[in-house]
Amino acid sequence: VSVSRAIKPFAEPGRPPDWFSQKHCASQYSELLETTETPKRKRGEKGEVVETVEDVIVRKLTAERVEELKKMIKETQEKYRQLKKDAELIQAGHMDNRLEELCNEIMMWVISLL
Repeated sequence: VSVSRAIKPFAEPGRPPDWFSQKHCASQYSELLETTETPKRKRGEKGEVVETVEDVIVRKLTAERVEELKKMIKETQEKYRQLKKDAELIQAGHMDNRLEELCNEIMMWVISLL
């Protein structure tokens, strides 16, 4: 329960209501455990830190999330550049015939960020 409750604030919009139920979280975790390779234990000195399955999962999910965030940043930067270019064209008077269309596009983009 505590895990499902703790991660709820970090959800992407559009998740179904039962996404954070105990049952769903447990099934997702079980699936992660089943699809993750178990690290091989090494013989070595006592006190040596051995990577656990949980460590592998955390590393994998962290890397995936970093890639997702990089992609989102890149898309946002591209959109910003396009909007800046459009703003310059509007100020120069070259896009008067497309003002309403551009305004609608900007509003939809702003709404998608919320």
